[in-house]
Amino acid sequence: MKKLLIVLGIMLLGGVFTTLTLSARSINITVAGPFDDVVAALKQGDVNGLSRYLDNTVEINISGKSNSYSKAQAEIILKDFLSKNQVKSFELVHQGGDNSRFGIGNMVTGNGTYRVSFFLQKKGGSMVLNELRFESK
Repeated sequence: MKKLLIVLGIMLLGGVFTTLTLSARSINITVAGPFDDVVAALKQGDVNGLSRYLDNTVEINISGKSNSYSKAQAEIILKDFLSKNQVKSFELVHQGGDNSRFGIGNMVTGNGTYRVSFFLQKKGGSMVLNELRFESK
C-alpha cells in the first residue's frame, strides 16, 4: 500500500511539472512585442503593420532626405516608398536598448539594397516607432 502511494505521488508530481513546463513554453512562443512586429512588417513590406506603431510625429529619412511627418503623412510616405521598392527580404543585423529599442538591418528590394534603421521609444504604456531610416547601400 505504501509503495502504491509513493508511485502515485511521484506520478502526480511528474504530471504537475510537465504541465507547468509546457505552459511556460507556450507563453514564450506566443508572446511577441512591438519590436518583433516591426521587424516582421519590414520583412513583408507591410505598411499597415508599421503604422500600428507609428508615433504622432515620425522622422523618416529616405536616401538622405529627412523630414518629420505626422502619422498620416508618414503612412503615405512609407506606402509610396514600399510600393516603388518591393521588399524581397529583410535581415536584422543589430538590435539593442531597454526602455527604447533600435534595430538595424539590410532590406533587399526590387530597386536595390537599403540599410534600414528604426527606433522605438516607450511612450505611456506602449512602444512607438518614432524614426525610420532607409539608406541606399
